Amino acid sequence: MNLVCLDLEGVLVPEIWIAFSEASGIPELRRTTRDEPDYDKLMKWRLGILREHGLGLTDIQRTIATIDPMPGAKEFLDTLRSETQAVILSDTFTQFASPLMKKLGWPTIFCNELEVGPDDSITGYHIRTAQSKLSTVKAMQSIGFDTIAAGDSYNDLGMIQASKAGFLFRTTEQIRKDHPELPACETYDELLALIRGAL
Repeated sequence: MNLVCLDLEGVLVPEIWIAFSEASGIPELRRTTRDEPDYDKLMKWRLGILREHGLGLTDIQRTIATIDPMPGAKEFLDTLRSETQAVILSDTFTQFASPLMKKLGWPTIFCNELEVGPDDSITGYHIRTAQSKLSTVKAMQSIGFDTIAAGDSYNDLGMIQASKAGFLFRTTEQIRKDHPELPACETYDELLALIRGAL
């Protein structure tokens, strides 16, 4: 039984933090898991910048409300889900993801949770489990699923390498160069063809 595991940001929707960086005029917030492999370090750094600028959850959600899925993403996901089971594995947070899931037709997503203070400040976060994407893929495999995974960032490599088939989608030159063994593609048609070939 197959299960396709997809990353969210950079694969189906634009990067939330890059969009918020542009909206807030804070260039430092453009840094993502494509640049920083250590997610915990990245998030602590982000929260420090938010505190420094007095920005809270509502400020970020206001930007998220303006983000649409990438062109063709919903159609790709609809086609994929009509042919096999799929789940989105993301290091984002439920408070960020919900409006985007609505625009994508409510696919299943496993992600993390923010801690928010009474003043709307983001005070911390709960990571669902260590190495959440890799751990989830291994858990799915332990209950009989053959996983196929696709993503674009450093934090996707574990789930991609642990799956029976894994693909890089719209990734960076550096990741592509570091992992020439992983098939890489740029369009949803190409990704769908690769996934179908692995089913």
